Amino acid sequence: MESIDDVMLDAEDRMEKALEHMHHEFSGIRTGRASPSMVEHIQVPYYGAPTRLQELAGISTPEPRLIVINPYDPTAMGAIEKAILAANIGVTPVSDGRVIRLTVPELSEERRKDLVKVLRRLAEESRVAVRNIRRDANDHIKNLQKKGTVSEDERDAALADIQKATDDAVKRIDRDLETKETDIMAV
Repeated sequence: MESIDDVMLDAEDRMEKALEHMHHEFSGIRTGRASPSMVEHIQVPYYGAPTRLQELAGISTPEPRLIVINPYDPTAMGAIEKAILAANIGVTPVSDGRVIRLTVPELSEERRKDLVKVLRRLAEESRVAVRNIRRDANDHIKNLQKKGTVSEDERDAALADIQKATDDAVKRIDRDLETKETDIMAV
């Protein structure tokens, strides 16, 4: 039989996953500085199967605005270049036959503002996800109370705990959004 603790653990775990997803989405948005996360999840057709770039090549950032991709299999070089172009990340690959270099251009003020809009949309989606998790957990707790498994006092305490977890998750989302916005708007 489920208990309040099970519902709380599930809700907190799902909220944490929503935050992790947001961080993953944020990491793919470039800030004018090179980051391996910009390219590591690009799907490359390798021997007929879509494979993530990070599995096909070593990815490094020797300079703040340069990404160097060193394929483990030199025959995959052309497929990697095509996949980077198809990903439309705003950089053009330059190959010397052994490695692929991606020079990350400076962001214009207009592009920075567009990226901030994207960040805010992603953050709002995360807030909505957290609130949906709260609603599901609240419904679960109320059902447990209706079944007679928990008392009204236990229900009220659990609902307050769920609200506190929700508030904490939303504060983390807002804080992470502000940090990423500051990164993007910094020239």
